[in-house]
Amino acid sequence: MREKAETQGLDLLVIDTGDRVEGNGLYDSSEPKGVYLSDILRQQHIDLLSAGNHELYKGNTSEAEFLITVPNFAGHYVASNIDIINPTANGFVPLAPRFKKFTTPNQGIRVIGFGFIFDFTGNFNNTIVQPVEDTIKEDWFQETIRDTDVDLFLVIGHVPVRSKEFDAIFKAIRAINQDIPIQFFGGHLHIRDYARYDSRAHGLASGRFLETIGFMSIDNISTGKRHLDPSESPSFNRRYIDSNLFSFYHHTGLDKETFPTEHGRNVTALIQKSRNALQLDEVYGCVPRDLWMFRARYPSNNSIYTWLEEHVLPSSLRDGSRDGKPALSIVNSGAIRFDIFKGPFTQDTTFIVSPFTSGFRYVKDVPYHHARLVVEILNKQPQILSEPPYRARYPVSALTPSEAAPSEETLIDDASELHANQFPLNNYRPKIFPGYTTTDDGGSDGDDTIHSQISFYQVPNCITALIANNHTVPEMVDLVYIDFIEPHMALAGKIAGLDVDFSSDSDVYMPTMTLTNLIRKWVKDNWSCDEV
Repeated sequence: MREKAETQGLDLLVIDTGDRVEGNGLYDSSEPKGVYLSDILRQQHIDLLSAGNHELYKGNTSEAEFLITVPNFAGHYVASNIDIINPTANGFVPLAPRFKKFTTPNQGIRVIGFGFIFDFTGNFNNTIVQPVEDTIKEDWFQETIRDTDVDLFLVIGHVPVRSKEFDAIFKAIRAINQDIPIQFFGGHLHIRDYARYDSRAHGLASGRFLETIGFMSIDNISTGKRHLDPSESPSFNRRYIDSNLFSFYHHTGLDKETFPTEHGRNVTALIQKSRNALQLDEVYGCVPRDLWMFRARYPSNNSIYTWLEEHVLPSSLRDGSRDGKPALSIVNSGAIRFDIFKGPFTQDTTFIVSPFTSGFRYVKDVPYHHARLVVEILNKQPQILSEPPYRARYPVSALTPSEAAPSEETLIDDASELHANQFPLNNYRPKIFPGYTTTDDGGSDGDDTIHSQISFYQVPNCITALIANNHTVPEMVDLVYIDFIEPHMALAGKIAGLDVDFSSDSDVYMPTMTLTNLIRKWVKDNWSCDEV
């Protein structure tokens, strides 16, 4: 695509807005985490990238970002509101440069790029995330937006495109520059979205998990001018491209034989070599049916959360030191990262479904009615655990199913013209498969591939399972919970009248066991490939 743009005298920029870590075996199954993925990632030509919240949760993760990823992308990584302790100097320094100024090679467009994260507070104490509204008041930012030699402000970040953070940045820039175009690239909410701030400022969010390539084009950017008249207004257009080879063939004008490059084949070989080293294709069992996070009603037989509540937790979450003691377990629904599809459940699947290292803690001998009340309080709080990493927010019809067959889908060249090669001459219309159907500030024509709608169902903040040797309701239980939600447990416990200090009265439950390991063990013990 870069070569295609260059032949037309255009410029192509590749943007990455963070959350490159956690969520697949290439990152999560190595020790230390990410050693294989960082080598793969640095093969990519990315023009501007920033950090997400997942890069900042753990001290070793953010340190690896500072020591490895930032140098790998020197001159391209920007961190406008993140500082980190320099492990060699014992003082806080910017994670990466605050901004980047550059000129595009073909059209000579002068660009100033920023890279933000939302006002995140869950970072490890070796990093500081400064609130965006404080950052934009700093001298360096105010000086930068007053630069007179700029044709485009490019604001990327792990920030929703409809957010107080991007709104504040937009207003700060517009207070100084009434005419200069501003392009925002956002993320974090795991949805496709497109927002218009004014006629010369737009924002795009591509979705989640590299399921989408968000494509934004800006035409008629004036270079070398400080003030523009209305006839010179730029034109913004967006497209959400399903991330698969058929989409790539279509947009490059290439095919199975001509699309691969030597560099691409080498990276593919590196990926496969890494997968082999990590044994990511090792099969632990075979899944008898699809289990959905949001595409199935909860509770139901096809809900992944019902499966956890009724099968995995009751049979597997048992601490030998508390043998015979009934327990009520609480797991935040966001601890599950993705659906489980019918077929082989591999080492890679384990980390795709639940990649996090959170273990379990418990408070012993809690009255059962108090424990149940804690669950009710957690699930009645509309904001609790509403931010990713663990709980994604989707609009209706915002999922891409495993059964989609891109080779039979309809690709759109523009809003009104269907790709001719997709329709046989006998008037047979190919089957339209379920997938993303997006409506945003640009209308409903942004999805590059036509899909039928998918229904989306709400799930609770937390799921729970009673772990007992009989079916009677016990008077007292061990209150077991994922350690990630301990601050929320403490608040809910206080509201429920539970006289417990979770920081001092709790203890580790099933030492060394994580939800990821618990699921893997259950699959090994219960899903035989001989029966599928």
